[in-house]
Amino acid sequence: MDNKNLLVTIDGNIAIVKFNRPQVLNALNTETILELERVFDELATKPDVRVIILTGEGKAFVAGADISEMSKYSSMEARVFAQNGHRVLGKLENIDKPVIAAINGFALGGGCEIALACDIRILSDNAKIGQPEVNLGIIPGFGGTQRLARLCGAGIAKELIYTGDMIDAQEALRIGLANKVVPADKLIDAAKDMSKKILNKGPLAIRMTKTVINHGLDSNLETAKELEIETFALCFSTGEPKDGMTAFLEKRKASWMK
Repeated sequence: MDNKNLLVTIDGNIAIVKFNRPQVLNALNTETILELERVFDELATKPDVRVIILTGEGKAFVAGADISEMSKYSSMEARVFAQNGHRVLGKLENIDKPVIAAINGFALGGGCEIALACDIRILSDNAKIGQPEVNLGIIPGFGGTQRLARLCGAGIAKELIYTGDMIDAQEALRIGLANKVVPADKLIDAAKDMSKKILNKGPLAIRMTKTVINHGLDSNLETAKELEIETFALCFSTGEPKDGMTAFLEKRKASWMK
């Protein structure tokens, strides 16, 4: 992949995508957002890539939108910017591979919103996260008002967005915004270890689980339960359950295990 603002490396079945504008704390401009879209479109076509890790170069994961660009927007330009962000983070959220945010520093504004669109968030112990947009007289524009409330509850989301507070990793863990907090020098190793654990599970089962959880969250409980039933049954139309269950009974590894 020929990219200007992102570094992409593929290590076996794991793709690591790194925001690479450290001189501006990896701030999101339009060019970076559209580049992220191209990267995820390409990763979606690679069946060998089964887990994606997102992280940042330098002191930040993503410190927010590029204010030098955003400050010049008209209302219509702001709408296009937000539409681009929603479209791209929707692809990130719905790609049929687990996405782990390895948050190495500041994850503010758009950076927090990228983290929210990931499946799992691992924070370094020196990370800071928040939605400070109200300090600039705007609201979150890439899904923060919606995903944060769904993940942490409306009360927590309103507090963080109304105050614009930047919280540390331990507070993020306490409110459910972080899955795990690890020492800064162990962050990528922790993300890779979790990725390898996922890679040892049924590949189709992982993909189906992500789809059911995501669609279920946007449905009422009865509809979501029916989706789970139908998807559970669909698993048995593939060879994966037979492989996994036979391996269990024979006390050996399934074919997908390393």
